[in-house]
Amino acid sequence: MRKIVLLGLMALVGTMGAQAQLLYKISGNGLTKPSYIVGTYHLAPASFADSIPGLRAAFDATEQVCGEVDMLETLKPENSAKMQESMVLPEGKTISSLLDKNQMERLNALLRELMGMDMNNEALAKQLDQLAPMVLETQLTLLVYMKNIEGLNPYDLIDTYFQREATKTGKAIKGFETSDFQMEILYGAPLEEQVKGLMCFVDHYQEAVEMADFITAAYFAQDLEQLEELNLEEQEGACASNPEDNEKLLYGRNANWVKAMPGIMKEKATFFAVGAFHLCGERGVLKMLEAEGYKIEAVKK
Repeated sequence: MRKIVLLGLMALVGTMGAQAQLLYKISGNGLTKPSYIVGTYHLAPASFADSIPGLRAAFDATEQVCGEVDMLETLKPENSAKMQESMVLPEGKTISSLLDKNQMERLNALLRELMGMDMNNEALAKQLDQLAPMVLETQLTLLVYMKNIEGLNPYDLIDTYFQREATKTGKAIKGFETSDFQMEILYGAPLEEQVKGLMCFVDHYQEAVEMADFITAAYFAQDLEQLEELNLEEQEGACASNPEDNEKLLYGRNANWVKAMPGIMKEKATFFAVGAFHLCGERGVLKMLEAEGYKIEAVKK
């Protein structure tokens, strides 16, 4: 369950070696022009793009941008309405009705620590009580990260930056997945599972704080070895994801993207920007592309 929130908020980075590297060139296998793929951290500020070696030249050399989802599509009124609907509880249900007295006391204690008030505050209850448990967990995780990234502006992040720059420069924008698919994958778990995940976060909050510190420092240092270690640690933590979550949220999506990428790259030279955890390991996008005959090169400058 923890993996769902991590992937919903940010992307971890895996490794294809010991290099500190986020940007890769994809060539060969019949491509007339190379494409590029960058691993992102969903809470990194847009300005961090300037710190990735070779990124601007790679971006300028491509003709379109492809992300996990086309963010402009998510802003359409019909999709925005669906997204809002998926993030709230069904009519007649609230967080306070799903949790027992002891669970509410534990949640309220954390809310007071993070926000200085709890669900006994009418205004806060009105804001939070209708949220699906997994959405509330995501919001609390975001608060943790905002405390650990100085000056974080949630409206000016690196993922949005690439698609915004594409719009400015007239590049086409694509998404691997629809917003409906992402909402189902992130927030479609049964309520019983969502409550379990929320309470695990509440009861192991300090672990989440330590993880936030580690992820933030390691990503901004572009230290892939540390982030790979974090991934292994997450799999053994108190709120570890189960194998089914990993298959659904990570490996299955990787396979789907790799199937789609050849057609996208043949159409136009493409700048892919996806959660960087999707790049790592034998079942990561980079290794899978290599297995399909593509040449993958780290961009160093």
